[in-house]
Amino acid sequence: MKRDFLNLFDLSSDEHKALFHRARTLKEARKQRRVVNTMAGRTLIMIFEKASTRTRLSFEAAMAQLGGHAIDLSAANSQMARGEPLADTARVAGRYCDVVMMRTFGDERIAEFAKHCEAPVINGLTDGGHPVQILTDLFTIEERFGTVAGKTLAFIGDTASNMGRSFTEGAKLFDYQLKLASPKGYHPADDVVKLAPGHVHLVSDPREAAKDADVIITDVWTSMGQEAESKKRLADLAGYQVDAALMKLAKKDAIFLHCLPAHRGEEVMGDIIDGPQSAVWDEAENRLHVQKALIETVVQASDRLREMGPALKAARG
Repeated sequence: MKRDFLNLFDLSSDEHKALFHRARTLKEARKQRRVVNTMAGRTLIMIFEKASTRTRLSFEAAMAQLGGHAIDLSAANSQMARGEPLADTARVAGRYCDVVMMRTFGDERIAEFAKHCEAPVINGLTDGGHPVQILTDLFTIEERFGTVAGKTLAFIGDTASNMGRSFTEGAKLFDYQLKLASPKGYHPADDVVKLAPGHVHLVSDPREAAKDADVIITDVWTSMGQEAESKKRLADLAGYQVDAALMKLAKKDAIFLHCLPAHRGEEVMGDIIDGPQSAVWDEAENRLHVQKALIETVVQASDRLREMGPALKAARG
């Protein structure tokens, strides 16, 4: 028995609040150079089927700073590249470690891996979602404003992306209003929007989304695996750049977020991402602290479930 974290709905609102409280505590401990050893003797396996900078660095640093150890397993350098069934890799990995973080393509791959892995699995990114990044973004917003609830977030650009889906998942859980500004063909599907009724608003004009927003968010216009579409995407999204004129429509104390890497001069201008309203570097750092809290959450919850296992089986007869 275990607790996976494949999307934001895998934790309740109360569990998310507890996770953010723990992340604040861990951030302060890091600032004060206090040693935290909650994961001493524990091992994290990081499986990468997509390139990574912040996910790799933050998860490995997080596990080390919690007193544990991380193993970096690149799919290209493992037996997965030679055709080993994903289920077989999952069965083995789950017996070697205490938690797995997987960064992959289709959601069905991480679902299959989690099904066959006895260790808890964390979604480090899939085509359908980026929940660890959204947790970090929402934590950063809370850090700046004291709360996420009641705030208006404007996501500009390709809102059908994994970031757009995960922000939509979070809207109801964290009680914020989400404006998704995209041209035709770049909005999320109806079934995604229905995840947060009354909280998500689709618009075509980025200025409409930015008006009186507390947070302006964007992402690259061409994600991994979409390189062949790059020319078309640049043309379609040309009017959705976050620049000074767009930021002026937001509230005076509004902040700018970007999960990185950023392409200055495309989805965002340099004077915005490097300017006074940018919270991008706090956002990047917060990956470390939020993911420490997340690792603790899934590992400790899985430990408790295993301890309760015999009693649960006995109760079921």
